Amino acid sequence: MKAAATLTMDPITQQAPDGQITVVIADDHAVVRTGLRMLIEAEEGMEVVAEAGDADSARRYVLGHKPTVLMLDLNMPGEASLDAIPKIHEASPETKIVVLTMQEDPAFARAAMSAGASGYILKEAADAELVSAIRLAADGGIYLYPRVGARMASGSAEDELSALTEREIEIMKLIALGYTNTEIAEQLFLSVRTIESHRAHIQNKLDFASRAELVRFAIDHGLIDVSPA
Repeated sequence: MKAAATLTMDPITQQAPDGQITVVIADDHAVVRTGLRMLIEAEEGMEVVAEAGDADSARRYVLGHKPTVLMLDLNMPGEASLDAIPKIHEASPETKIVVLTMQEDPAFARAAMSAGASGYILKEAADAELVSAIRLAADGGIYLYPRVGARMASGSAEDELSALTEREIEIMKLIALGYTNTEIAEQLFLSVRTIESHRAHIQNKLDFASRAELVRFAIDHGLIDVSPA
């Protein structure tokens, strides 16, 4: 393992070799920073150029070093990391921000990604996942911890369902059950034109192009019972 880089207390602009991934680590726990430094610097083509214990220091080091990636803890003393992300992103757009946290709540992940983060990974992740997140972010990609991503996707689906009115959900159930527009109109005492309008609104809101997609959505959300009689 190569020798650890000396931590510079005042940011000094440095030019990294071509292809080198430079990293600033921001975490308020020294033991976490030490572990991350050892992990990162054991990788070929990666180097930790600075460590910070709060978001303000992280911003100063990013401005000074212009690193490839900032590994940013979500919960640190002082300025909130979520508030610091857009400021850091604006000050150094080329620096990719990967949030490293214990927060599994997808709301935090959405907020971080919306603020400008390129990655969101839990501290429980395996070493290989942490390295993958850094490399993917450095290459311009997005890394989302799988379990958090699954919860975000589930939450998005619920948000889509909540976008429908009670009448639209009622009509979607009948469409999924195979009723025609005319049959639905007769059952709900509405005109066929009104049913067609509701159907178009449903498909637009959910971005569905076929009845098959609508049926699958209704099944997945328990709107219709497909269990054997």
